[in-house]
Order: sequence, then C-alpha cells, then structure tokens
Amino acid sequence: MDKSDRAILNSLQIDSARPVAKLADEIGMSPSACHRRIRLLEERGFIQGYKAQLDHEQLGLMLEVFVTISLVGQDEQNLDDFEAAVVRHPEILECWLTAGVSDYQLRLLAEDMNDYERLHRSVLARLPGVGSMTTQFVLRRIGENKGIRFS
Repeated sequence: MDKSDRAILNSLQIDSARPVAKLADEIGMSPSACHRRIRLLEERGFIQGYKAQLDHEQLGLMLEVFVTISLVGQDEQNLDDFEAAVVRHPEILECWLTAGVSDYQLRLLAEDMNDYERLHRSVLARLPGVGSMTTQFVLRRIGENKGIRFS
C-alpha cells in the first residue's frame, strides 16, 4: 500500500458516495487509475463494503442504548449459543465479545423507553445464557466514527 492508496482510503471513509472523478481530482490522479486502485483495494480486502449512514432520529429511533451482558458461564457452548441468538435479532445493531467485567457489549436503538422495555423483555431477557444485564442510555453522541486515518 502506497501514499495514493492511503489517500484513497482516507477519502472514501469521509464520503464513499462521491464520483470517482471527483475523488481522483482531490488526490491528484486520473479517474481510471483511481478506479483501478479502488478495485484492487476491494479485491485485496482493504475495503470490505459500503453502506448508507442513516439518521436514526429521523427514523423515529430516539433512544440509543448500550447493554452490557454477563453470561452464566463462559464455556464455548454458552458463547456459541448466545452469539447465534444475537445475530438472529435485527434489533441488536452491534455486539462485541469483550474481556473484563462483562462478556458482551450490545448496541440497540429504540423508539422510546416503552419500546426499549419491549426489547428488554422480548429480546434481551430471552437470549440464552444471560446471567446479568446492565443498561446505559446515551444522552448525547459526541462524535461519529471517524475511520482509520492513514498518513
């Protein structure tokens, strides 16, 4: 990976929807060379995909929630069962296996507190192997994911 590849990756993380010609102009290369490099970065796995960033408040999802979960046991079967169940629930946007005090950190969005209570009862409390849960409500988002910066 050279300086041009790093510039492409930096720029795509800011706005992956801009035309290749504009991206190429910004980093000082021809559109065809820029397009070739993007395809190579995709083929080599540096770029795993593109997605739209949605405004959850515009969609009526006003409550952002982090849930910390500890399982009753940490054997492989408990971990596998929990993870298999999590991926079946689209309400759970992100899930991380963590080391430390708890086993998992989950991120969810809900319309309001009543909707979160529904999710708590019908989704989270029914996940296999849950020993305890701690919920944290986001008051305000300070910054967005800025991506990995290459120099």
